[in-house]
Formats: sequence, C-alpha cells, structure tokens
Amino acid sequence: MRIVGVGAGPNLLTEEAISAIESANIIFGSKRAIELAGEHIKCETREITDYRLSSLPEDAVVLSTGDPMLSGLGKFAKKEDDVIPGISSLQLASSRLCLDMENLAVITAHSRDVDQVMERLIIELNSGKNIFLLPDPSFGVNEITDLLKSQGLFRKISICERLAYPDERISTGTTEQPPASESHLYCVVIQNNQELISG
Repeated sequence: MRIVGVGAGPNLLTEEAISAIESANIIFGSKRAIELAGEHIKCETREITDYRLSSLPEDAVVLSTGDPMLSGLGKFAKKEDDVIPGISSLQLASSRLCLDMENLAVITAHSRDVDQVMERLIIELNSGKNIFLLPDPSFGVNEITDLLKSQGLFRKISICERLAYPDERISTGTTEQPPASESHLYCVVIQNNQELISG
C-alpha cells in the first residue's frame, strides 16, 4: 500500500506524489483528497470508509490531505507500506508567518483528549516554544484564549484558514484580542513573543 500526501490545498502535489497517483490501480481517500489529486487520477476512486486501512487491498494508493504523518493516515501504515510526504498546513503556516519550525511544538487537538491537549499546550508555552495547533470543534480559538488567560499567558495568536486555496485568509491578534475563524479548515499558531508577556 502507498499512502500519499496530496498537500493541504490545491497545486501542492510533489512529483513523487503525482507519479504514485498516475500509476495507481485503485485509489482511496476522502472526498477532499480525491478532489485535490483529481487531474492526475487515471483509475477507479473510492471514498474511504475505514480509516484504519486494514480492509483495503495491498496495491491501493491511499490519499491523505496535507502530510500523512501530520494528523493523517500515515499513523495507520504498516512497515511494508510506502508513505509519500505532502506539503502540510504546518509548512504553509510557517512560511506565511515567516516562523522558523525549529522552535515549534506541534499539537493536534482533533479527536484527542482535551485535558491532555491543554496540559501539553501550557507545558510547551512555558518552555518557550511557539505552537502550531490543529484545533477540534471542542477546542478552538475561544477555548485556547480562555485557557491562556487563565494561566496569565499573553501571546500573539494567528489563525491560518484555507491555506493554499484562493480564499486563503490569515488573521492575527493576541490572547486579549483573538482573531476569529470563518472556516472549519484552519490551524492556530501561537507565538511566544516576549513583548506580549505580562508580568
């Protein structure tokens, strides 16, 4: 099986990903992943129903939005599977904000235990890290800012929405005046800027 990252938005397929897609016998993926790869697909496609991938044929190409190893389908890969990386929202957000990834902690809240996410977020911020966070409907910008304020942590917060799409939008605020999301397809970047830290 090949698990192929199709990028976080349009026009982000790598040459390696395109080659795997064009030579596939059958392709599985979410509706959005199939749409992102659409112009290169030459075989039957099926929307994925089993995200554990165990029921899929061994010769399948499985499309994963963004990068398979960033909250993607790569976590279900077996040793013998090939994982082809994609351009992720992490890379795009870092580029758009000119933010070096070396001091960036990556946190996924999507379908995770919110208490554990909050604990890790505070630990990483207190250690001086910037944060890239994939939110969950139960833990978005409002919950993040409420948590930070309760801990006396005042930071620069950016929302990066629909990255690489024509209507891409990046909005920046602070813990006290947070940006608002207008789409469910977004990520949050929290910068540990010293000038915003009170105390």
